[in-house]
Formats: sequence, C-alpha cells, structure tokens
Amino acid sequence: MSDTRWLNPEEQQTWRTFLAAIQLLEAQLDRELQADAGIPLAYYVILAMLSESPGRAARMSDLAEITQSSRSRLSHAVAKLEELGWVERVECPEDRRGAYAVLTGKGFAVLEKAAHGHVEAVRTHLFDQLTPEQVNQLRGISEALVRHLRPEAAAGSASHR
Repeated sequence: MSDTRWLNPEEQQTWRTFLAAIQLLEAQLDRELQADAGIPLAYYVILAMLSESPGRAARMSDLAEITQSSRSRLSHAVAKLEELGWVERVECPEDRRGAYAVLTGKGFAVLEKAAHGHVEAVRTHLFDQLTPEQVNQLRGISEALVRHLRPEAAAGSASHR
C-alpha cells in the first residue's frame, strides 16, 4: 500500500528540466562573476542584499533568510567578506547575541563594479532567452513557489539583482 504520488512522465521531464535550468543558470552566473569580478555569486548576493537594506546593514539572521542561506554558511561567508574589507560585523545594541552585517564603502565599490557584468549576464542567459509572455509566466510561477515555500514573503519580494 503506497501513498506516494509518483510523477507522471511529463511531470518527471518538467521537474528534471526545471532543476537542470536552475543549476546551469546559477553555475553560469557564478563562473562569469568569478571571471569578471573575482567574486562568487553567493558573495555577490550578500553584497547586493546589504546594498538594498536601510543603512546598508542587516541583522545576520535576517540576511541568512534573505539570501536563502543557513546561519552557519552565512557566518562563514561574512567572515570572508570581512577579511576582504567588504563587510563589517557590528554588535546588535538591542540584543547582545545578535550582530549586523554592514556593507563597507569598499564592498559597495566592488558590488558596483561587478553589477554591470552580472546584470548583463542575467539578461543574456535568462531574459533574452524568453518571450515577454514567458517572462510573465516565469514570474507568476516563481511567486507561487515563493508563497508556498516562504509564506511570510510578500509577492515580488524574492527579486535579486
């Protein structure tokens, strides 16, 4: 007696293609960022999210959530970004156990330099491959998945630079 709702052949093909597309796109963007700007995509996302935060600062716990990262993985990445002088970690005055990650001027300059190539790569590898109707469909599909997987997220808040 099995309650497993197996995927039919069309669903299986869709799932595998979707997974491959996400993995290939992320790998391509990471390769290009590393080649062009010397930073991995994961670090770029952290810098971009900090640049969009009030005061270019965010609580580490909030930043982990925004970047879809575990707290330990984010802490390791922020430590590396601190070594590079791109981010500073500041104690949270209202909660001694908490800390803020703050984007430095040097980090913002690195982000600005990397952003042009990264946005062009996103355009080339994603948006230029889709019709305007497909872009709208992709947004709708992505918003539905975000609502399901992260119900507290407001529609449209899952955008990244």
